[in-house]
Amino acid sequence: MTALPPRQAFPQGFLFGAATSSYQIEGHGFGGAGPTHWDTFAATPGNVKGAETGARACDHYHRWAEDLDLVAAAGFDSYRFSTSWARVLPEGRGAVNAEGLDFYDRLVDGLLERGLKPALTLYHWELPAALSDLGGWRNRDVAQWFGDFTRIIAQRLGDRLWSVAPINEPWCVGWLSHFLGLHAPGLRDIRATARAMHHLCLAHGTAIGVLRAEGVSNLGAVCNFEYALPAEDTPECHAATRRYDAIFNRFFIEAMFLGRYPEEVLEGFAPHLPKGWEQDFPTITAPLDWFGINYYTAKRIAPAPGPWPGTAERPGPLPQTALGWEICPEGLSHLLIRLRRDYTGTTPLYITENGMAAEDRLRDGRCLDADRIAYLAAHLQACRAAIAAGVPLAGYYAWSLLDNYEWAEGYSGRFGLVHVDFESLQRTPKASYHAVRKALER
Repeated sequence: MTALPPRQAFPQGFLFGAATSSYQIEGHGFGGAGPTHWDTFAATPGNVKGAETGARACDHYHRWAEDLDLVAAAGFDSYRFSTSWARVLPEGRGAVNAEGLDFYDRLVDGLLERGLKPALTLYHWELPAALSDLGGWRNRDVAQWFGDFTRIIAQRLGDRLWSVAPINEPWCVGWLSHFLGLHAPGLRDIRATARAMHHLCLAHGTAIGVLRAEGVSNLGAVCNFEYALPAEDTPECHAATRRYDAIFNRFFIEAMFLGRYPEEVLEGFAPHLPKGWEQDFPTITAPLDWFGINYYTAKRIAPAPGPWPGTAERPGPLPQTALGWEICPEGLSHLLIRLRRDYTGTTPLYITENGMAAEDRLRDGRCLDADRIAYLAAHLQACRAAIAAGVPLAGYYAWSLLDNYEWAEGYSGRFGLVHVDFESLQRTPKASYHAVRKALER
């Protein structure tokens, strides 16, 4: 069986962590949380496999202490988690749900008691339904609503957080959800997409400003990236790949670090962006202390008929995960080197998510997920290659601690280091968990 590179193979102080998100594990039916647009999306036939919801999920809301014990026992240094906006503010604005805020208070204290660094993401996709009714991310007011939510969290938790990022994977919140319609709110509308993606940038910058004003430090951003490759070596495929790369990989990082949007995206978005959008870049480019990269796969891109962007994905030759994602660790080192060169410079980088989905099953009480161990080992070696090339990579978070609610995939596609029986909710550490624990021994 493949071994993971040990802690000693990385620079002194390199951080290892596990990541989760609120809606995927907590159980949104508990603790006075308000409805979200994911509840609405999942209640609509055809949107989610098996019509499954996050109402119970892994019941982390009641089992958080057991789960944090698993994080600590694996030898991780940090735990990346998110707050649910609708758990704290059931209507998205106005009255605070004290029970929800108390839950996160206990969670942060529990992390500190176990010697773990709390790495908070404020928003991981569960917009309060009341704000979705008002246009959600299409409405410019969402930036201020998000700023108000940020202030509540900062005032209650900010003195004990190791790091904070405002929004997880804004491409998924914007493009996947408003253009492709695959995630809540399930729209397929270019005007809605252009506005949502701009307002995500504005909300990010607004939240950074609020956090700084409240005295919270070590602030960053978390974006997802894919290694985009032309399906064939033709001018048409290369042009389509540039457009895909601009939308997926460049839009948000160029906004945050360079104060602009890629020309390839403006070709489609320009008529649909809100009036005066250019004037928001002083807020959007608020300085960051670190930048997070979520990386899973590579995509082969070809041209497609029809309107902008005119791109299509083609199958590639590499092995695939249970969700059909190509396993391409060299894409991670390529992206890290490129991001440092073109955007982030000396800003510390973190891999904030990396992992694979598999059809994991327990046999005789064990889960021997050798494919996941090989995936993690290969991507950690890609991290080492990037470090050797001069990338200031400071840490790596595995996705995910637990098998969980995988959004439109329902409870299929298990990413966890820990197997969860979704009937009994029994937690069983997989072989990958034990491999991580061995690698992280000091």
